[in-house]
Amino acid sequence: MSHSPKIFTRRNFFRFTTGFGIAIGLEQLLPVSAQQLSGIEQSTNAPAYPNAIDLTIQETSVTIGGKNTKALTINNSLPGQLIRLREGQTAKIRVTNKLKEDTSIHWHGIILPANMDGVPGLSFAGIKPGETFSYEFSVAQNGTYWYHSHSGLQEQRGHYGAIIIDPIEPEPFQYDQDYVVLLSDWTFEDPHNILSNLKKMSTYYNYQRRTIGTFFEDLPWRQMRMDPTDIADVTGATYTYLMNGLAPDSNWTAVFKPGEKVRLRFINASAMTFFDVRIPGLKMTLVQADGQNVQPVTVDEFRIGTAETYDAIVEPQDAQAYTIFAETMDRSGYARGTLATRQGLSAAIPEQRERPLRTMADMGMSHEMRQMNGTPMNHEMPQINGTPMNHEMPQINGTPMNHEMPQMNHSTLNTSWQPHGHDDRGRGNAGVPMMVKNRLNEPGIGLENTGTRVLAYTDLRSLTPGYDQRQPERELELHLTGNMERYMWSFNGKKYSEEKELTFYNGERLRLTFVNDTMMEHPIHLHGMWMELDNGAGEYKPRKHTVIVKPAEKMSVEVNVDAPGKWAFHCHLLYHMKVGMFRTVAVVDRLREVS
Repeated sequence: MSHSPKIFTRRNFFRFTTGFGIAIGLEQLLPVSAQQLSGIEQSTNAPAYPNAIDLTIQETSVTIGGKNTKALTINNSLPGQLIRLREGQTAKIRVTNKLKEDTSIHWHGIILPANMDGVPGLSFAGIKPGETFSYEFSVAQNGTYWYHSHSGLQEQRGHYGAIIIDPIEPEPFQYDQDYVVLLSDWTFEDPHNILSNLKKMSTYYNYQRRTIGTFFEDLPWRQMRMDPTDIADVTGATYTYLMNGLAPDSNWTAVFKPGEKVRLRFINASAMTFFDVRIPGLKMTLVQADGQNVQPVTVDEFRIGTAETYDAIVEPQDAQAYTIFAETMDRSGYARGTLATRQGLSAAIPEQRERPLRTMADMGMSHEMRQMNGTPMNHEMPQINGTPMNHEMPQINGTPMNHEMPQMNHSTLNTSWQPHGHDDRGRGNAGVPMMVKNRLNEPGIGLENTGTRVLAYTDLRSLTPGYDQRQPERELELHLTGNMERYMWSFNGKKYSEEKELTFYNGERLRLTFVNDTMMEHPIHLHGMWMELDNGAGEYKPRKHTVIVKPAEKMSVEVNVDAPGKWAFHCHLLYHMKVGMFRTVAVVDRLREVS
């Protein structure tokens, strides 16, 4: 079957875009409650891409989960209008702001000039109320991407949408139906109130904290100012989880015929949520990660972090319904849809799994380190050799607990210290893991013992070798730091207001090494350039725009620095970025920098 880029008749265009943003040139607006996304039929005719796309940002009344609310919409749609482009074209997108505040659009994962990237305060002033800004850039890639506001907390209020870029050359895999599955988290609260609540009490939305019955079991964690139930900052206590703008009970549905190959383009457009995706009864063959072709890998489940995308192909043989189930990492909720032979069908919703707990591995303890002098160090054990684990105990049997030795680190036991000899990381960091390691082969917390095939980063291999096989000439190590109690998030212990800029040299091959000194996962996103994940794939390193760094993990990526200008670099958890886990990357000429 040929899989050249597709064309829409008016009917098929309508089918595909209904409920996922109104079609370009289609004036009728459908209510959010009626939204459904349908498939693309194959065609060998030349596609007709618009010369220009007009987007309007405004506040709109919508209904989510049966409750009326107001959202920030793009062309009156939540999610925003699907944008479909073709590799090689020049994209012209006019964005009009009908809000009472500044806005912006960042084209996530798209390689383009810095002044078109859409981050206010860098190479772009933002879009003032009542104004129109024209984005224009050459489309030099293909795949599944998305777009969102980079202004304030607007992304949390619905300001996001999907991008599909059709390739010039036929794709290296086949499919008969094509669906976007955009995952997000919605709150009926004002996002600024959420941030205020987190600053007042970081566990404000953690309704799964353990009780007094586990006091002694959790004592080591309490002594270290940590909580084993800290999986997500913001949870189902305030979030409704959406699939293509619909709450679980609304049952978004994708239609197929038995024996067809169905492409599902998963996009995590959430503000703060990691999802674990599975379709009970179906294997998923992943063919793209972050819009880039990968060697096909077949799994039962995969974790998708905030801002990541994965394209999967499924091949249902039976005329039955299948549940597309996206369970949150902390197990406090889920987004749900259905893959069925017709609208109106549904399948059983899997029982939610027990919420996971942080372990000593998340504090950087290997199996060998979990006992000292033969005494197990686990959460049932509030002492070591009879000595209480508190900040007044700097030694164990006369052995200093310091970074140089694989022992319990004294600095981990309170919040006022200078870790690892790095004086610039003290104030903004609550603790340092006893050791860090590569955890790319691990699927992630809560997915360790499912008995099924779960994706790990080591499974990802680019379909073709990277075009630049130079060894990195320089390494830049960045520590991901934070203080959960004070809700401070930073790089190297300093917020953006304290240390704003990193310098990359134009033309260099740079190794970025991330060291996660916190007990939370962080999706790290670099604008304007690809990161090649050093996951053991050699010349087939996968290219990603966002990488998930696990607690106590040390991981590296390689970057071809080829995009002059100023770029954003940040954790893609919205509230982490907002409070300081953000940097500007200045790509400069090396000679000019030296002079």
